[in-house]
Order: sequence, then C-alpha cells, then structure tokens
Amino acid sequence: MKLLTIFRLIKNIPKTSWSSKKPLNIKPKIKTLLFLIFGLFLFGLGETLLLASGAGVSPWTVLAEGISIYSSYSVGWSTFWMSLAVLLLWIPLKQKPGIGTILNVIIIALVFDYTLPYLPNPENYGFKVLQVIIGVLITGLGSGFYLISNLGPGPRDGLMTGVQRITGKPIALVRSTIEVIVVFFGWKLGGTVGLGTIIFALGIGPTVAAGIYFVSKNFK
Repeated sequence: MKLLTIFRLIKNIPKTSWSSKKPLNIKPKIKTLLFLIFGLFLFGLGETLLLASGAGVSPWTVLAEGISIYSSYSVGWSTFWMSLAVLLLWIPLKQKPGIGTILNVIIIALVFDYTLPYLPNPENYGFKVLQVIIGVLITGLGSGFYLISNLGPGPRDGLMTGVQRITGKPIALVRSTIEVIVVFFGWKLGGTVGLGTIIFALGIGPTVAAGIYFVSKNFK
C-alpha cells in the first residue's frame, strides 16, 4: 500500500542539492556526475539481472537480444548501436541530448557485457522470477539517481517525450505504443519474451516512483 501511495504522490522529478539546474549542463558538479554514473550502473545491472534470469527481459532488451541473435554483436553492443539509432530519431523530433544521454548509451551497454558473465543463471523457475523482481527493484533505484541528477533524458525517454510533444497524445499511450512495437520486433527476431517481461512492464512504474522517493529523501 505504501508503494502505491508513493506512486501516486510522485508527479514530477524532485530536486536535491546535487541535481543539475538544467539538463544541458556541460559542467555539472562532480557529485551530480557520480550519482548519475552510479544510477546508470544500477539501471544496467537491473536490466542484466533480467537477462541472466532467462525468464524474460524488458521491452528494449528484447529488441537488443533479437538484434544480437542476427548479428555478431553481444547484447551490450546491440544495446549501444540501438541507442545510437534511437538518437538519430531525435533529430526530426528536435530533441537535445545532455551528458546523461551520452553516458546512458555508453554505461548501460558496458554493464550488460561486463556483468552478465558473473550473474547467476538459476535453473529453478521460482528463483528466476525472484531474480527478475530484484532486477526490477534495482532498475527502479537506479532510475531514481539517474533522473534526479537531471543531466538529460536517456535515448528512449527522449524518443517518448519527443513523440508525445509532436502528437499531443497522452504520455502513457505513447510509451506503451512504442514498447509494444519494440517487443513485437524483438520477439520476431528471437528475443526472450516471458513472465519477466510482464513483471517489468507492470512493476517498473511503481519501482521508479519508489526509487525517486528513496533517493530524494536519503540523498539530499
């Protein structure tokens, strides 16, 4: 119930003493940059835990995994090139990247490739689901650090807000439509769609809200 209450209360990204005053800040505080990097590391780790579980991954990782199957690239490199491709879509949408945008592309791809060999691959399905839940929680916490740093949206978030601004459609509808399309093409390419994908889709909103709340209250 408390998580649901937090989810309803978080309607915008709060500011802390280390938040950047503007997203397009080329000289952020060292503390801001460190929290940003830490948040992106956690975000990537959470996503990689889903991948290692074998029970299904987040929508964009379904596509990255599908791309990796049809190429010589790892999931990390597939994520990297996919993120760059999404950034190209920013051009007609007139979106502007920040330091956080660039680091998002690089760090999450690196975390995929360098942590995946060391993460557990449970055989018991109950442990697979547990690992997915832990992954979603870690992703939500990482999002809290990343978003509060306010150094520019990630490639996918920028695509979402850009499309929403152009179309005028509700943000929830835009986000859902993009992710359904991404999952469909990723699945057609052989990406893993499973219970983990559903848990991520249903759980990421509340856990991001909880992550934002936790970070804003404990890292002022």
